[in-house]
Amino acid sequence: MLLQIRVTLLGCVGTHSPIQKAKKMPDPTRIAVVGFGLIGRRHAEVIRRAPDLSLAAIVEPSEDGLRAARAQGLAAFKTLDEMLEATVPDGVVLATPTPLHLEQGLACVAAGCPVLIEKPITVTSEDARTLTDAADAAEVPLLVGHHRRHNGMVKAAKAALAQGQIGDIRAVQATCWFYKPDHYFEAAPWRTQKGAGPISVNLVHDVDLLRHFCGDVDTVQAIAVTSHRGFENEDLATAVLRFKSGAIATISVSDSIVAPWSWELTARENPAYPATSESCYLIGGSQGGMSLPDLRVWHHDAAPDWWTPISARNLTCQMDDPLAVQIAHFADVIAGREAPLVSGLEGLKSLEVVEAVALSSETGREIKIDGEQRQTPAPRKTA
Repeated sequence: MLLQIRVTLLGCVGTHSPIQKAKKMPDPTRIAVVGFGLIGRRHAEVIRRAPDLSLAAIVEPSEDGLRAARAQGLAAFKTLDEMLEATVPDGVVLATPTPLHLEQGLACVAAGCPVLIEKPITVTSEDARTLTDAADAAEVPLLVGHHRRHNGMVKAAKAALAQGQIGDIRAVQATCWFYKPDHYFEAAPWRTQKGAGPISVNLVHDVDLLRHFCGDVDTVQAIAVTSHRGFENEDLATAVLRFKSGAIATISVSDSIVAPWSWELTARENPAYPATSESCYLIGGSQGGMSLPDLRVWHHDAAPDWWTPISARNLTCQMDDPLAVQIAHFADVIAGREAPLVSGLEGLKSLEVVEAVALSSETGREIKIDGEQRQTPAPRKTA
């Protein structure tokens, strides 16, 4: 059975009565993008396409990036401090290298400017705790760009799981296998160094989705294999996550395996990756099973019984651009209409799990997650 998808068009405008046309439209939400690289330019384009948002400014240290921004008629600054001295936008998207996230995030918080930080939130969970504490104390919204949670497929899966369509989640198998070509590493030699393998670079995306589906992680046990290409880091790792709910997930990640089973190659989320019809997540429940991203839900025709027929149906979902949905959500958080879907605390918790995977693979020990449990902030009140 083919996946049934309901497609909605972004930015569509309906007809309005003359009275509606006469009403004053609210001022657009002004959002600045810090970092005008690949992902920064995607954020900027999404903001420019949204009718109720405006691209307030670009911050980019490179001369090429500054010229590219100014060529598009955008206000451009070399540093975040320069921009904040000239103007404080309604919100900031930080699309800069991870080592800059702590300093730049703290600068936004100090300026009272809500911030959406690309994942991972910071280099270490200790830095993330410093940043989230500062944001909480200042009551400044802090979001992390785990955009997959905004994907229509993920929303449909989350809703079905919450409705108990497969019963209690017992187990998850997640596969994150792909092959990064040699020139990927030659272009940036730091990618071959210790600490820059697929555990830290890629796994945080999948860990965040597993936490989204199954809740907080209790313990982690992992093993990693040294790079087959002779790099300092690993190129293959497998982890077993035990959740506080009692569910268990196994997740395998590698950047040196030729395979179609990764989110990038199955979700059709980013046109830069070739699409396959495979799935990379299998979720097993007490009453049924689910695969993603094809959204197939399996049940026995009668009561659960391996001797009786089993069949599948496909869930439907909306297929809007997750980055566009995420930036619209950011604007709603800025306005106080919504609480963050992926708060700084959520980003911190996912980073703690990734750190535990790395530590367990190095030591051979099971690692218990002892992250501090704090409340996700409610929508802030606006005047």
